[in-house]
Parts: sequence; structure tokens; C-alpha cells
Amino acid sequence: MSSALPTIRQLKYLIALSETLNFRQASEKLFITQSTLSSGIKELEESLGVILVERTKRSVRLTVVGLEILRRAQSIVSEVHDLGTVTENFKKPLSAELRLGVIPTIAPFLLPMIIPAIKINHPKLKLYLREDYSQKLIEQIQNGILDFAIIALPFDTNNLATNSLFKDEFWWVAKKGQKLTELKEISIEDINLSELLLLEEGHCLRDHAIEACSTGKMNPNKQSFAATSLYTLIQMIDNGLGCTLLPEMIVKSGALSGTDLIARPFSNKPPFREIALIKRKGDNRKIDFSLLADLIISEKKRYSPRLGASRIQPLPPKS
Repeated sequence: MSSALPTIRQLKYLIALSETLNFRQASEKLFITQSTLSSGIKELEESLGVILVERTKRSVRLTVVGLEILRRAQSIVSEVHDLGTVTENFKKPLSAELRLGVIPTIAPFLLPMIIPAIKINHPKLKLYLREDYSQKLIEQIQNGILDFAIIALPFDTNNLATNSLFKDEFWWVAKKGQKLTELKEISIEDINLSELLLLEEGHCLRDHAIEACSTGKMNPNKQSFAATSLYTLIQMIDNGLGCTLLPEMIVKSGALSGTDLIARPFSNKPPFREIALIKRKGDNRKIDFSLLADLIISEKKRYSPRLGASRIQPLPPKS
């Protein structure tokens, strides 16, 4: 073992490599050359006296000891980042760097509401955004890669701190001409579950839609099709492949504009997903966490009256 101690930079190299298991991709993510990354990993191995990474022409993987060092590296880097921002945060909240993750079925619809307000109210805040699935965002918060994330509940947050923001009710969506589009409101029992089209596995919106239809009649494993993205799902429904459930945030954003889709709310006890802001419990940015949550809630309320029924397809005329 070398007398030289591992550096924070070397630990960051190991973390980036563990996320991609590819030297080229990891170096691009870090904005360094592959040779710099390779040298940094080698120096880390020499300082610790162990092999952390097994390299072949076709694959890269961490050794058993490499995985243990990775776990400790993630904790160390996270603590160092917290140490670097705590002083600035105490001076003035939301004035330093903030790394925020958002899931794909929220980001395009919520961020345009809140980013202008953040720029006006907190102009010194350096906001870095990352869009990814809920599970990956949670892992990145636990590893210190992200500070906060906006996700939809219910979802297992692994004991992270959670601040509920608002409820996002589901609407039934289908192409104009289907029988239920003639109604002003519908109930879950009205839906033909065999025609329900969902996102593919991995999207929490899929799980929320399945839970909303928890009537015992639905078998998600027997679905003929599954969409890879939200916009693909909308196009598939617009092509008459079935119906779906979409959150109100999406329906009222104008995402259905230019289609022949009709959106109808549910009558009694409408199903919903809960939008929440999450962070590590040990994170010292409690004031930032609270202020950002309050800002999101306030902007959502301010925008809600302007995102009304005018963007929703009207009832078709009676024949």
C-alpha cells in the first residue's frame, strides 16, 4: 500500500466509472480524457494497494473490494459536498449550487412553471437538473450525486426525507368517438381494462395507473402493447390503439393539443399520484428543502387557474 492517501478527485473517478462501467462514457461525464481517468483509477489502486477494477477488451467491472471502496467513496464525496455548501447555505438559502433530479413524467410539465420563479426569487442559485427514473434518482440522492429530487408517490423512497407538494389526479384519455368520450365524467368501473394502454415497466406512472385500476380485473402482464415514453403513449392512443390514464398535470399542459384525444375526469374519489420533493435525512440543507417545496406549491397554485378546461377537448356535439 502506498503512503499517498486517496484524493477526492480519485474517488469521484471511481464513482463515475461505477455508474457507466465504460471508461469513455465516464470520462465524458467528468469532462476529462480517458487517459486521465485511467491514470486516476490506477493511482487510487496503488494508494490502496488493491485492484478495484477488472478491465478486459469487452467489459469493465468492479472487484469485490472495489464495490466496498465504492460504497465508502460515495459516502465520503457526499459529506465533502455537504461541507462545501453548508457555509454558503447558512449565509443565504438557495444561493449556492443545487442538483435537482426530476422524473420524465413530471419534468416537462412542472419545470416550466417553477424555473422562472426560481430565477426571479433566487438569482444566485446555480440549478443543475437531471431527468431519470425514480429508482435511479433515489440512488443518486443516497450516493450524494443529487441533492433533491421531485418524484411521484407512492414509491419506496428508502427512508429519505419527503415533503408532499400536491396531488395530481388521473384523467381518462381516449380518441374521439369512443363511447365514454360522450360523458362529462366517468368512473373506474366504466373503463374497459383490456383496452388500457400503459407505459413500459420501469416508469412509476405505469405502476400508479395500475394501482388506480385496482379492481382485480386487470392483469398488466397481458397487455398487448406498452409505450416507451409518454409522448409515444399519446401518439399510440391517438392512433386508436386503446385508452389510457394520464395525470392532470399532463392533460392540462397542452400535451394533447393537435390530437383527436378526449380527456375526461373521474367522478367519485378520483385516483391520483402524489408529487413530492425528497432528500437525504442527514442532508444539512433543510432550509433550502423547505423553501423549494414552498415555491413549487405556490407556483402550482398560481398556474392552476390558467391551466383550466380550455386546453381540454370539449364534449362532441350530439348527433
